[in-house]
Amino acid sequence: MSIRENLAANLRRLCKDHASVSAVCRELGINRTQFERYLQGQTVPNKATAALICDYFRINEPELYRDPGVAEPRVRGLPQVSEGLFNQMIRPPSPSIAGGTYFTYFSIPARPDHLMRSVTFVRRQAELVTFRSVTGWSERQGSTSARARGNHYGVAISRLNWIYFSGINRRQTGEPSLISVQWAPIFEPVLIGKAMLLTEAGPAFVSVIMRRDTANIRSRDAIRMAHVIRLDDPGVDQLVVSLTQDGMG
Repeated sequence: MSIRENLAANLRRLCKDHASVSAVCRELGINRTQFERYLQGQTVPNKATAALICDYFRINEPELYRDPGVAEPRVRGLPQVSEGLFNQMIRPPSPSIAGGTYFTYFSIPARPDHLMRSVTFVRRQAELVTFRSVTGWSERQGSTSARARGNHYGVAISRLNWIYFSGINRRQTGEPSLISVQWAPIFEPVLIGKAMLLTEAGPAFVSVIMRRDTANIRSRDAIRMAHVIRLDDPGVDQLVVSLTQDGMG
């Protein structure tokens, strides 16, 4: 295969892990028509664009152009743990959470009157539970913005009555995220716990509250709601406000 054909095959494989090619182009800031030329094997990107693509997909440049039919070289003495580790992570029991849209609220260090609201899309495929969590894509004038806009993809697992959402930010920052929650001991179905997030000062553990959207808000509208909010905002879920003030998050 030629370099252009290798590039096209590798890009198509990498894009399969994302919502759509259009989403990849938006996040990369690359014209869709130009990106399609890469996908069709018509041309190759310049050095600067190739570096941008590699940084986004968290790969090195040789991997971008490597023959997809050739096995990746192994380092002697290192076992192949990826598949085994993943199988251990997703082994039963499956998380006791239904698929759907959840609003996830994070406390902000040194800002007790604010919360960061993100939207988490949970998907169940038999026993496998995956998710996408979007944060800071919509901002209001005068609000506090996220340290790094989040577009996290990952898997949810259950251990000892806790649900763990473990993901990686698909944006260029590429930082991992971890949310540990359990069902709150109250009548309303709401999840509470802790999360590791990237803040202005670096990684931090914060309180988190997750509640399923029951109003059937469209995905696009839900994403627009993913930004910093004030606790006294009349549009904020009052149960979330109450739990935050009671320190249950």
